[in-house]
Amino acid sequence: MYDNVTLERDGHIAIVTMQRPDRRNSLSDPMLLDLSAALRELVDDRQIGAVVFTGAPPVFSAGADSPSLKRAATESERRQVFGSRQTQFRRLFGRVTNQLEQLDQPVICAVNGHAVGGGWGLTLGCDFRFAAEEAQFWLPEVDLGTPLGVGSTMRLVRLAGEAMAKEIIMGCARYTADQVKAMGLLHRVVPKDDLMQEAMAYAQHLASKPAQALMQVKANINAIARTAVAPVMVEPAGLLTRES
Repeated sequence: MYDNVTLERDGHIAIVTMQRPDRRNSLSDPMLLDLSAALRELVDDRQIGAVVFTGAPPVFSAGADSPSLKRAATESERRQVFGSRQTQFRRLFGRVTNQLEQLDQPVICAVNGHAVGGGWGLTLGCDFRFAAEEAQFWLPEVDLGTPLGVGSTMRLVRLAGEAMAKEIIMGCARYTADQVKAMGLLHRVVPKDDLMQEAMAYAQHLASKPAQALMQVKANINAIARTAVAPVMVEPAGLLTRES
């Protein structure tokens, strides 16, 4: 049904899988549009009690897709190419991460490989994050000459705290799954061969609970968490911006 995403149903569980393995599940505009459409399908599907979100092997997602980035010969050219598509990318990316966060059903993210930039950002919109032992995480945006989006920044501050968020975003270091779990950003780290089984088992566990209570609790927790971090942030130019 979609060119870049599959949406499968297994009883009361929906499995959403990014399907661009030849491009390391990088987040092109069509990929983000397909993800948005697939998530919209689940909004009013009361047969679905939980969602598992993952990427086709061997990685979860290499982040923002820019074919011309490979042709950029210098660091300056790479930064120019990367920065040129930020407005459109951020609009579509913000829509998808908000959909993941606001979906009535709980979302379990199964990170089966590297999660880079926007790939890591997508996981932050999910309710539960499981990762394979081999997975690595990093945010290269500052090294590419652009600030991390407001939405991902807010979620990192909310989940990891101000000090750790600064280290992750400003330092642009690569982290192992165990290191990310120690930061409080992963719930479980498991052998890669067990990842989907673990994610599906937890999805089944959640889907077995009274749906209305589960949905209301998710909404309540999200609302309380959002009050802990101001939703308006100042960009370097001095403009107040809000990521929708």
